Amino acid sequence: MMIKDRIEALRRLMRREGMNAYVIPTNDFHLSEYTGDYFKERRFMSGFTGSAGTLVVTLDDACLWTDGRYYIQAADQLKGSGIRLMKQGMKDVPDIECYLSDVLSTHDTIGFDGRMADAGWGIRLEKKTSDKEILIKWDKNLVDEIWTDRPKMPKDKVFILDEKYAGVSMAEKVQKLRKAMEENHADIHILTSLEDIAWLFNLRGRDVKNTPVFMAYVILEKDTINLYIDGDKLDETTNAYLAKNGVTVKPYHEVYTDIAALDAGKTSMIDLSKINYAIYKGLQTKTAVCQNPTLLMKAVKNDVEIENLFKGHIKDGVAFTKFMYWLKTNIGKTEITEISASDYLASCRAAQEGFVDLSFDTICAYNANAAMMHYSATPESNAVLAPEGFLLVDSGGQYYEGTTDITRTMALGPVSDVMKKHFTAVLRGMLGLQNARFLYGCKGINLDILARGPMWDMGIDYQCGTGHGVGYMLSVHEPPNGFRWKVVPERNDSCVLEAGMVTTDEPGIYLEGRYGIRIENELVCRKGEANEYGQFMYFEPLTFAPIDLDAIDPEELTKTDKNRLNSYHKLVYDTISPYLTDDEAAWLKFYTRAI
Repeated sequence: MMIKDRIEALRRLMRREGMNAYVIPTNDFHLSEYTGDYFKERRFMSGFTGSAGTLVVTLDDACLWTDGRYYIQAADQLKGSGIRLMKQGMKDVPDIECYLSDVLSTHDTIGFDGRMADAGWGIRLEKKTSDKEILIKWDKNLVDEIWTDRPKMPKDKVFILDEKYAGVSMAEKVQKLRKAMEENHADIHILTSLEDIAWLFNLRGRDVKNTPVFMAYVILEKDTINLYIDGDKLDETTNAYLAKNGVTVKPYHEVYTDIAALDAGKTSMIDLSKINYAIYKGLQTKTAVCQNPTLLMKAVKNDVEIENLFKGHIKDGVAFTKFMYWLKTNIGKTEITEISASDYLASCRAAQEGFVDLSFDTICAYNANAAMMHYSATPESNAVLAPEGFLLVDSGGQYYEGTTDITRTMALGPVSDVMKKHFTAVLRGMLGLQNARFLYGCKGINLDILARGPMWDMGIDYQCGTGHGVGYMLSVHEPPNGFRWKVVPERNDSCVLEAGMVTTDEPGIYLEGRYGIRIENELVCRKGEANEYGQFMYFEPLTFAPIDLDAIDPEELTKTDKNRLNSYHKLVYDTISPYLTDDEAAWLKFYTRAI
């Protein structure tokens, strides 16, 4: 069935159910950013493959909302589908709740699967449509009737992340979480976020591609811990580990029955952005609404995690440097495509000890393809690389020593003066933020201008944040820390920057139909000097890989810029060169030379 056929099939089911609108978010039952194949309903129904977006279908219209990372990609992928693109965050583009309130009539009905919509959004929808007394049906999944060859739910085994990597035991984490429950006057904590559960239990899984998590729910009380999981995912070792930590294992889907049966006289601590609408509607207890305490706990890496992260990033830097050496020395001599380059980089990472997986699908984008921030090469789009222009490669790995995320844009041959000017502006922004010194209490919103400023000086902007939090062998995108010039509530990335937080620094320039440029390092936040003005903070780079000197216009760099770049490149050479062959080390020495 083509996309138009699927939309019409959905409308027939909507009429059968008395629904005037149906909403399909990009979620699993745990509101994950990246989902397993079983949950890719929005992709199936729209043809849009990005990691963020919501499809809304009415009886006579269909719209897809997505953010600035995907405007170009979505416009291309929605062609001919009859689905209108709604550029989320742009002027005069309504949010989904306002759109539905405007287009629906009194007593109309909105449908969606409440297990795949976050509670906070469901509550906002209730309020926005209450004046028209619009009915919400959240217990029907209509896509399931259309998607007849839907993939199966994953059943891979869960494994224990040793304390030499995690740094803190599960028992200590649970004790800290129970203390947070006391502070919030809660008897129960309902935890559904896969990253938070994996972090709390010091367990990892393979249920989501590139993100080592497993499908599970947790109900934590003062004296009990219930883990809701498919029992086939556990073996003798993990069962014994859970029993030792006082965990009762229950069937995955039984969580909804147990939530409805919780003592109504007790108080449940919930994060409305992290539990689904079906769980919220099933709760009979009083609620203490707050952000998941585990969100901040896991964002602040402990000393063992930070030590491991440096080890992991050295391995990743070696892999990327070997790739860049191969690319630079082979371009024009043999055929290289976006996909074959991605595959070579993946093989460089796989050769590193402790490598588990990629941390996301590699973005390897040549020239105009790189203007799509989250482009993914397909056999149809797979460009052959020529010894000219820019290649943008955004990639990362999952290691026992942590999660990596790095972007480098490389000149494959001659590039224009304008291209060099744009590249140098991006470099200046990245270095400006990486070298920030700031007082404790600052948030990403206070520092974003350091990265974005060189682009704004040119009248150019990029339609996304400058950086995001990164998990430890978890998701490559994790709140609550980030860099952004304005607060975007649904991104939840505007917290105070704490020592131990890891955040990416990745400004860019994206010119549709021409090229894209991004340079990205991961930074760990550190405490600096404390004096009469307060506690100063700074960033230390975790990423070790050369920045392409062939793409820089030195005339566009200040003396401070040059010192920053030279200092960083000396760090890269000193750190990475011992792990390279003689030819690779000699090449790296040239590509990290002082300018």
